[in-house]
Amino acid sequence: MNTDTIFLFDIDGTLITTGEVGRRAFIEAFHELTGVADAFGGYSFGGRTDRAIARAGLQAAQLVDSEDAIDGILSQYLLRLEITLADSPEFAVLPGVHTAIEALASRNASLGIGTGNVEKGARVKLERADLNRWFGFGGFGCDAEDRAELLLAGAKRGAHRLNRPLDSCRVIVIGDTLRDVSAAHAIGATCMAVGTGGVSRTEFEHAGAEWFFHTLEEPDALHILLGLANPNE
Repeated sequence: MNTDTIFLFDIDGTLITTGEVGRRAFIEAFHELTGVADAFGGYSFGGRTDRAIARAGLQAAQLVDSEDAIDGILSQYLLRLEITLADSPEFAVLPGVHTAIEALASRNASLGIGTGNVEKGARVKLERADLNRWFGFGGFGCDAEDRAELLLAGAKRGAHRLNRPLDSCRVIVIGDTLRDVSAAHAIGATCMAVGTGGVSRTEFEHAGAEWFFHTLEEPDALHILLGLANPNE
């Protein structure tokens, strides 16, 4: 069967690192709106959606976690993110990312985003990395609070752009957290895991990731991605 492939890339820890700038912007926004400075102590943002993070902070602070309250926090966070990210020296594109994305684009691969960031925040980060131009669609934290649901939204958009039914497409999720693996499997996708977010090969293997590479700079990572982009050659 002729199979089209949809690639869904996570952002933080997979394509880029903000050096905790994103986390600090979130904490500052939360503090500005609620007066609570330590709602996220010990709470990992890795693999979580922006809405889930805001909800967790409100619950930890024993505040009402209404949709309006979450929307307000996210609006303030986006303002802080644009300011702090613009000239942050801690921001960096991770090894092998530009090469991999440009190589896939040269094959006309269907490149999308699968991230817990709301789309505006995702685009700000991608623009700073000069990556925004490659990703015409995606699943974002504003699509769903649940990571599997947002990946499904991204996969459906990718299939629509290919003018193919989703069940005739292969979906590959590229991410750096165990939540990327579980969410990918929940929608019937496969996952290429990268160690740039600090999760070990052993942890990813136990989670069932189909592939693991320390970074996208490893030659075999690119070979596999390019092979998946043209599965019928």
